[in-house]
Order: sequence, then structure tokens, then C-alpha cells
Amino acid sequence: MLGKPANTRCVQLSENNLCKIFGSPLRPRVCSGLQPTAEMCGSTREQAMTYLLELESLTAP
Repeated sequence: MLGKPANTRCVQLSENNLCKIFGSPLRPRVCSGLQPTAEMCGSTREQAMTYLLELESLTAP
């Protein structure tokens, strides 16, 4: 198994929910390739999280 399980907080997130390895070559390709859109982000954090949880469920093995 590669990566983290769906719906699990990334170990690289800081207490402020910022990526601790942003810009680093250690950052996974899936993270650096993710291009946020207005649809993905919504207008609130809750809307963004709902979108990401749905995306994770659709792509889970």
C-alpha cells in the first residue's frame, strides 16, 4: 500500500493545516499535481472538506 489511507490526516500538515513539505522534492506527486478549483474549494472550509471527502470516497480502492 502506498500513501495514507483515505480520510486520514496527512502527517505533513502543521497545526495551522499548512503543508510542512510544500515546495520540497519530498512532497508526493499527487499533492503537487492537485490544482484547486473554485468548485473544489467552495466558499467555506466545510465545503472544501466535503468535496475532498467525496473525492477520496470515489477514488478509494
